[in-house]
Amino acid sequence: MKPARIFLHLAQFSRLAACLVGVSVAAVLWLPFVSVKANRIALGDAYGLFQLLPQPSVQLLLLVLSVWALAALFVTSPRWRLLAALLGLLALVAALGDVAHHALTDTRVRVTAAPAFWLLLLAILLAATDARLSLTLSPLGKLLWLLFSAAAIGLVLKSPLLDGLAVMNEFRANQTQFWAQLLRHVQLTFGALAAGLLLGLPLGAACFLLPKIRQAVLYGLSLVQTIPSLALFGLLMVPLGFWAQNSAWARGVGISGIGAAPALIALILYNLFPIVANTVAGLHQVPAAVRDAARGLGLTRQQIFRQIDIPLAAPVVLTGVRVALVQTIGMVTVAAMIGGGGLGAFVFQGLGQTATDLVLLGALPTVAMAFFAATLLDILIQTISLRSKP
Repeated sequence: MKPARIFLHLAQFSRLAACLVGVSVAAVLWLPFVSVKANRIALGDAYGLFQLLPQPSVQLLLLVLSVWALAALFVTSPRWRLLAALLGLLALVAALGDVAHHALTDTRVRVTAAPAFWLLLLAILLAATDARLSLTLSPLGKLLWLLFSAAAIGLVLKSPLLDGLAVMNEFRANQTQFWAQLLRHVQLTFGALAAGLLLGLPLGAACFLLPKIRQAVLYGLSLVQTIPSLALFGLLMVPLGFWAQNSAWARGVGISGIGAAPALIALILYNLFPIVANTVAGLHQVPAAVRDAARGLGLTRQQIFRQIDIPLAAPVVLTGVRVALVQTIGMVTVAAMIGGGGLGAFVFQGLGQTATDLVLLGALPTVAMAFFAATLLDILIQTISLRSKP
């Protein structure tokens, strides 16, 4: 290859790939990969990848990382870049588990992933996402890819590969509570979303049909979005507590100043704005010519709304539902501060005890839930959009 062509190829580097590879190289060279502690609060000893080189899994990891970096920088095919990123993820997780296994000479030792691992994980995940987005997949292809990802994560967690990590120790010690809090997290999330849909969809339709109320409603709901979640939870505690104190019915149905009631109400309020705003936007983007043609065929206003407006507006409305769902999954974590339960209970318990692995026990499943929920709704939106096209 001539020097001019080499220079041209180098100039065509993806900025994202160059940034991710640069961050990965810095993490490998200067940051610790694992931390070995005697207990939760001890500082422990940090080890970089080059200090762990005698282990074959670390040698393999460095080799695979080199292949991934070269593929990210030089390979144009997204399929090969995606394959290299998946191999990098597998080698990274395997090396972490193997290092943790070899460090457990004493059962009281706690092995925790250190900054280099998290930066490498983030860089490779972003590279894999970039490669996957470069591929044009049908809704079925996206669904199969999602199922493959879920199955791969499940197999890794079910295998003994990561048993030596402190976060898995935390899971085993809190297993019953974990599943109970996960169920509460799901209940609050979908309970708030269902109530938001029941209120938001008719309100959005009313705002579309009655322009006089549209600005006031959207402005009021947008103000709710500006209130920090913890502040809104706190504001609801006082009136709900007063209501429960003075009403036997409220106490009977479980309403109190703390717990699920203020959390659920706040989450519903946060859900309304994206649902209402996207309902209005979706109905507005329906072409006027389509409505005129429907009128020419003799359809009534109600029939046009049901048979024309709603189907054509559905993709935009579902985009608002997607925003509301992902937002709610994250906010339920904060609801644990007022006794709402959910995975946030582990996050705040871990923060109080300076236990990073307990924080991860709550944070990592929350991130996974948000990712899978957003992807499933993306698939649904794409499916409906394809069916609505002529």
